[in-house]
Amino acid sequence: MRFPTRSVLPGVVAVALLATGTAACTYKNSGARSGSQAAPAARTGAGADLVDGSRTKVALVPGGAHPYFQPWKTTGAAAKKTYGLGAVAFDETAEWDQQKQNNLLSTLAARGYNAFGVFGVSPTDINSTFADLKSRGFPVASLGSCPAGTKDEADFCLSTDVQLAAYKAAKAAIAAMGGKGTLVHVTGNNVDANTQLRIKGVAQAVKESGGKVKLLQTITDIDTDLQTAQKAVSDLMAAKGSQITGIVATAYNPAVAAADVVKSSGSTAKVIAIDDDAKILSGVKQGTVTATVVQNPVGQAEIGIWALALLQTKQCTVRSPGVEVDSGSFVVTKANVAGYDTSRQAKTAELKKQFADKILSCG
Repeated sequence: MRFPTRSVLPGVVAVALLATGTAACTYKNSGARSGSQAAPAARTGAGADLVDGSRTKVALVPGGAHPYFQPWKTTGAAAKKTYGLGAVAFDETAEWDQQKQNNLLSTLAARGYNAFGVFGVSPTDINSTFADLKSRGFPVASLGSCPAGTKDEADFCLSTDVQLAAYKAAKAAIAAMGGKGTLVHVTGNNVDANTQLRIKGVAQAVKESGGKVKLLQTITDIDTDLQTAQKAVSDLMAAKGSQITGIVATAYNPAVAAADVVKSSGSTAKVIAIDDDAKILSGVKQGTVTATVVQNPVGQAEIGIWALALLQTKQCTVRSPGVEVDSGSFVVTKANVAGYDTSRQAKTAELKKQFADKILSCG
């Protein structure tokens, strides 16, 4: 999975976040202050209440099939009713292929969809797709992932700050390790710009240990499927298990695999996972997974759909086209696993206020 970023959270703040189990930080371009009160979800300021969205048809299009995107589907159905939209579709290609995604987007446009929330397959090529949709008069949101580089041809990007999320995960692992030991990082596709950002986030946390923590190995290219991830983690534990004090997993399948393999092997290594897969949350509750860093796919879909509707109806414009906003990431431990979603909902409400007050300009 790919979730670009531009910033890194200072270590002292990350430790505090681990202790509280919440993350109130904001993205560098947000203009919102950490810890500010969120507006009620149904209403916002600055004239950003949607007047009539009945002719707006929003399509949410992931890069391919992945469990991360399933909340987009249910959130889209709810948003259609909440905002009185003409339609909200959730559609994906069977393969992670940029050309096939482009073809799907063209098909949806031909079917009357006139606003698009897209997780691009190729971070280096997706801008041309965004530019094509924009040239046809469609508002576009880059959801869950921003294009590689410094330019975004979409109206806005609402995505996890992956470098920050990886940094939080590594800080949580190091804290669980008692501040010293040997850490392993398991993650996704090495050529993915977002994997490189995750690697930077983990490296920064290790560097801040002042040499007390050694990064033994970074294993990439194991997020293809669960079987691939399980084999990689099993091989790792068989070869080097006795050396490993902690494992930080910053991609979905490696996280599930690490939790399973460490538990079955009887290893005492501390596992920090990503996302809120049922197995991961069960492991957190049982104590076999020390913590997980969850993201906010519901917020991405909810705020993305609402903002796209405001743009499609010409009720609002984006003040700084291509702006990137962090949708939030949250450290979940045994202490807050039962109620962490409250913090995520509060972040989504905060994002709505942020968009209304800082990102959008509404007449």
